[in-house]
Amino acid sequence: MAQPLKKLMSCVILDLDGTLLNTDGMFSEVLKTFLVKYGKEWDGREKHKIVGKTPLEEAAIIVEDYGLPCAKHEFVNEVYSMFSDHLCKVKALPGANRLIKHLSCHGVPMALASNSHRATIASKISYQHGWKESFSVIVGSDEVRTGKPSPDIFLEAAKRLNMEPSSSLVIEDSVIGVVAGKAAGMEVVAVPSLPKQTHRYTAADEVINSLLDLRPEKWGLPPFQDWIEGTLPSEPWYIGGPVVKGLGRGSKVLGIPTANLSTEGYSDVLSEHPSGVYFGWAGLSTRGVYKMVMSLGWNPYFDNAEKTIEPWLLHEFDEDFYDEELHLVIVGYIRPEANFPSLETLIAKIHEDRKVAERALDLPLYSKYRDDPYLKITSSKGQ
Repeated sequence: MAQPLKKLMSCVILDLDGTLLNTDGMFSEVLKTFLVKYGKEWDGREKHKIVGKTPLEEAAIIVEDYGLPCAKHEFVNEVYSMFSDHLCKVKALPGANRLIKHLSCHGVPMALASNSHRATIASKISYQHGWKESFSVIVGSDEVRTGKPSPDIFLEAAKRLNMEPSSSLVIEDSVIGVVAGKAAGMEVVAVPSLPKQTHRYTAADEVINSLLDLRPEKWGLPPFQDWIEGTLPSEPWYIGGPVVKGLGRGSKVLGIPTANLSTEGYSDVLSEHPSGVYFGWAGLSTRGVYKMVMSLGWNPYFDNAEKTIEPWLLHEFDEDFYDEELHLVIVGYIRPEANFPSLETLIAKIHEDRKVAERALDLPLYSKYRDDPYLKITSSKGQ
């Protein structure tokens, strides 16, 4: 379906941490280690306060909130030294490489504009193949008078690109980044890095769930051409374990029997993949292999407290199969999770997802994964 044009953009200015790189998880791990020596425990409660901040601002918040007996400069020197040792492990967020490659191939001017220092940005992207060459401009907070939420970084990026701010599209994960982009007179797409926080991004011109959901044509930019029959192919990823009792609403409320999996042991998978509706193949240890559509996330209609994994095996079973080993091979993405005005519209959308998945899984691109060895394994955990 053709997307209505919002505005004609000439360049794209991207934030780095939380927008293109999944640095949040690694930074949290470093903080846990750092705080132990002070007898403190990082519980993530300050995460919403530090998203998008400069290193010194982050340090000031954590030092004060945890009552640490160190200066903020000491905190920055030690924590960021520890963090630098782990940069090689930081992964690109889903859709980041796809977007950068797409814009680069179409000659769309791109800039990186981050509240990190310039040298730190260079270190972070050095581990991401092709990124350094794709950005003609990189601006750090130490290169301007004031970092975000001041517009200085974005204005400097547009200036170096030789573009007007009004024709520049900003893509940001933080509220302060959105504020900075709008203050610069630019159009802003928000990709919130913290779950269930979209209500805080009202200043953005558009809010999307992940970079997988970006539609460049809405901004006068070249459209992606990789969607196939309503699905976006991905490299396969794997989840497995015994079927557990869910929240009791699949069969009873929705009339859709989901085979829930425990999230224990899959924290990396849950943080790595955005919430949404996915599809693929499911293998049951004693029954065979079936088509599958899966919800990953908080299910906004029910407002889950935790992120859940809820696959729906597209087959009519005569009995429950709790505790049976279930292995999933996820091969593509259908849509972001969304809230619905009524239970009826939610159910209708789930059945529409089923049709999309069933049709797509007959395509050779996806059907080949029906024979993935992981679906035949009955004892090992997911990769």
